[in-house]
Amino acid sequence: MSEFFAEYGLFLAKAVTVVIAIIMIIAVAAATAQARQRRDHKGEIQVTPLNEFFDELRNALRHSILDSDELKRLEKERKKAEKQKKKNKSEPRRKRIFVLDFDGDIKASGVEDLANEVTAVLTMAEKQDEVVLRLESPGGQVHGYGLAASQLERFRQREIPLTVCVDKVAASGGYMMACTANQILAAPFAILGSIGVVAELPNFHRVLRKYDVDYDIYTAGEFKRTVTMLGENTPEGKRKFVEEIEDTHGLFKALVQRNRPALEVDAVATGEHWYGNQCLEKGLIDKIQTSADYLFAASEQCDVYEVSYEVKKSMADRLGFAMEGALTRAGYRLLGLLTARGKNLV
Repeated sequence: MSEFFAEYGLFLAKAVTVVIAIIMIIAVAAATAQARQRRDHKGEIQVTPLNEFFDELRNALRHSILDSDELKRLEKERKKAEKQKKKNKSEPRRKRIFVLDFDGDIKASGVEDLANEVTAVLTMAEKQDEVVLRLESPGGQVHGYGLAASQLERFRQREIPLTVCVDKVAASGGYMMACTANQILAAPFAILGSIGVVAELPNFHRVLRKYDVDYDIYTAGEFKRTVTMLGENTPEGKRKFVEEIEDTHGLFKALVQRNRPALEVDAVATGEHWYGNQCLEKGLIDKIQTSADYLFAASEQCDVYEVSYEVKKSMADRLGFAMEGALTRAGYRLLGLLTARGKNLV
């Protein structure tokens, strides 16, 4: 039985190596294709007035329920309000709300589009306006979500109010982004928190040694490689690796504390996550409210615009990227189950 497990361990080590090689090939191909696609097809900013969207919903229901007399009365009131608005030209312009969306994956791969959207909004937004980010993310790689949070901090640097709405999840790297906001809103059962860092790494060194397989690592620099999947991990390497994780956790906590100074960070920086109502009690968020409710209420007094950066794709591009994306996601999911090598905020 022990011989079976030893052979199985060796097979698993080989399988992991093959998986890593496949993922690297797919990742390089996808990155090359994305770079070529972005170079050949420049993106553009799309703006959708959400006030008109809400009006369409309201009018559709009215025409289904109200009779003709009531509809005529409402239309008369609308025209009267528009006429009065034109007369009051001296009134200050209405507040503008710019709505962005970020649906994050493990690499925070949407950060480039987010950067373009932030830049576009900054060309128009003033201090009297507001930015609303509808955020969904379970977290992921440190550097990706650190960059995404830095993009959002550009609004605070320009003193433009930022509201982050979380309807489902903004955990770990997602919360790193959320905490940069002036206010955080969340649905009652949305998941937030997970202020921590994790790294997992299987090691097959003993299996290789049992079968007289050498795995040599050559480095320049004492801690160029701290821990490895196939080589022998030294106590010094493990200590350094844990130290790096702790340093990353410290940077995460410092970011949260800087943006939410009233929060007792040490009490919530345990890696745990909580639901919306619990987060409100702990000070992780400011209000229980869904993004739909917040924006619909705001549209009564403000001009609301959805802003997105879109890159036009041909049919061949869409099919190719869909296949590459599916393969890459499957590969990363399998690799995550087996090796989870990097330091992640999840």
